[in-house]
Amino acid sequence: MSTYPLSAPAVSTASPRIVAVGYRRLNKMLQELAPDFHTRATVEVLDMGFEQAVNRVRELQASRPVDVVVSAGSNGAYLRQHLEMPVVLVKVGGFDLMQALARAKRLSSHVGLVTYEGMLPDLSPYGELFELGVTQRTYRTEEEARSTVRELHGAGAQVFVGSGLVADLADQMGLTGMFLYSAEAVREALDDAVEVARAARIEQAKRERLNAILTQLSDGVIAVDRDERIQTLNPAMAQLLGVAPAPWLGRRLSEVCPELGLQNTLRLAVPDLERIERVKGKALIVNRMPIVEQGVLTGAVLSCQDPISIQRVDRHIRSRIKPQAEAPRYVLEQVLGDSAAIQQVRTLARRCAASPATVLVIGESGTGKELVAQGIHRASERRDMPFVAVNCAAVSESLLESELFGYEEGAFTGARRGGKIGLFEAAHNGTIFLDEVGEMPVTLQTRLLRVLQEREVLRVGATEPTPVNVRVIAATHRDLMAQVQQGLFRLDLFYRLNILRIDMPSLRERLDDVPAIAAALQRQACARLGLAPRQVQPLIDALVAQAPHYGWPGNVRELDNLIERLLAYAGPADEGARPVPPGQAMDFLRSVAPELFSGPTALQPPTEGKGLQVRKGRQADAELAEILSVLAACGGDRAKASEQLGISRTTLWRKLKALEG
Repeated sequence: MSTYPLSAPAVSTASPRIVAVGYRRLNKMLQELAPDFHTRATVEVLDMGFEQAVNRVRELQASRPVDVVVSAGSNGAYLRQHLEMPVVLVKVGGFDLMQALARAKRLSSHVGLVTYEGMLPDLSPYGELFELGVTQRTYRTEEEARSTVRELHGAGAQVFVGSGLVADLADQMGLTGMFLYSAEAVREALDDAVEVARAARIEQAKRERLNAILTQLSDGVIAVDRDERIQTLNPAMAQLLGVAPAPWLGRRLSEVCPELGLQNTLRLAVPDLERIERVKGKALIVNRMPIVEQGVLTGAVLSCQDPISIQRVDRHIRSRIKPQAEAPRYVLEQVLGDSAAIQQVRTLARRCAASPATVLVIGESGTGKELVAQGIHRASERRDMPFVAVNCAAVSESLLESELFGYEEGAFTGARRGGKIGLFEAAHNGTIFLDEVGEMPVTLQTRLLRVLQEREVLRVGATEPTPVNVRVIAATHRDLMAQVQQGLFRLDLFYRLNILRIDMPSLRERLDDVPAIAAALQRQACARLGLAPRQVQPLIDALVAQAPHYGWPGNVRELDNLIERLLAYAGPADEGARPVPPGQAMDFLRSVAPELFSGPTALQPPTEGKGLQVRKGRQADAELAEILSVLAACGGDRAKASEQLGISRTTLWRKLKALEG
């Protein structure tokens, strides 16, 4: 064996390794040509063949990978069958063949052309055409080659053209053997081997890169060829299925795991995404995709995700990334009403939006304090920055501090690794809305005061403050000055908050705005419930008519809730429910919202003059509505209806007559 390494060992390690296998004559050519390739590859020449060559190539492969093997004839065919690497065969060109036959014809008129089976096409028609006088035979084994040479010699052949084996056999028998392969054919085979090795190296690098990527993926991945035979199965998939990858490679996916089969994907060549399937007792999210290369379907890939892992990652992301506040939904134009009080609110809010100062919004529960706060933010220069809202009354004192100001890792037992930013930091460059600020514990009021004064926050457990650029809007339904006098609120904090102030009027102070507000809330509720506004308009009209006689302790929020209840009980039209007639709307309102008519917050209507007439008229309407309802239930039977109503038939007739009139 001869070796022709590259000059530099480091480069040689990265260069292709080619093993050329051939007997005497081919071996000699390979030995002569191998040095010409020293800048492109390491070429090692073996003077052996068949099983011995196979064993030697495998030994070389164990020490350092062999990229390509070069050989010829039956030897090359044998190596192709028994080696798991590319084998390039020396090919005989037409010019080489003609030259060899021409030389042979000069020596004898009867030439035997003996080649390995499939090496050359049948030349007998051409021999007759050109009067070559050549007898062509093929062989598969050395013994066949020997017997063929003897047979042709017996028929008069003196010169034999063929592979090295045939030429050697002819020489051994005292005949003339001519080697079929030219130096150019051998050189071309070595050139091909270098290119095959280079392409294989590139493909191997791609495969290793892809495998490295697949190994790192948390998703399970299986790739198959067009026959659905598994080519790749990454560790995540092996873990999901509880199998070892090696035994699965090369097998059909549908055979080893029918639940994950890719036959339909290969047949239809269309993606099949986000299917929930149960595989080996586990629920998995499965995606199937065809692999199309240059317009040709070459295989398919399947990926699996464990829903539990997805949920775990989602929790991790939520705990690690900076909180992203929801974008504010409201603008100042959504503060409805034309009363002087609400117009003043909108005017003050627009002026607050133009100022960076802290705003204090005071008003009863349900008057729209957060709506105004969002409107101020949306109208300010901070509109594209975060708007973060927190209800100071909804979080316990122990949690409110860490929620507002954040904490460092290890600040307390159970603190998350890496710590957590607070809501002030989350609202950096934007607005933080402190709802129910009057409920904030006194111990935290001092820390809030420092944020307003110094514009920096100190996380729990931290020693260095973090600067923040935050606009503060606070809201409360309490009398903060009264709380100051009771020692429940710091006076200096009150003055820090009470720079720009907006007092929200209660709904009972602007009853003229009820129709506009009710109409807007009606449209929203109808959209949610699938109702046509005209079908429920009588109910809204009844509610607006009753509104002045109620105290509205819950303000606009209570009005919104009552409209939702009223429309929900009215029922969608597609259920066959008939719209409530205008004459029965007030009674229907009384039945579903009795608080509007009685209780400490209901205002008694006037009992003299016109007010008394209105009340009597409403009572009459309710009575007639009840009569019609009972009569309909009795199928128009007046005797039965009067019995159920507890009145005589004469009285019933009179009341119906009054209705007709």
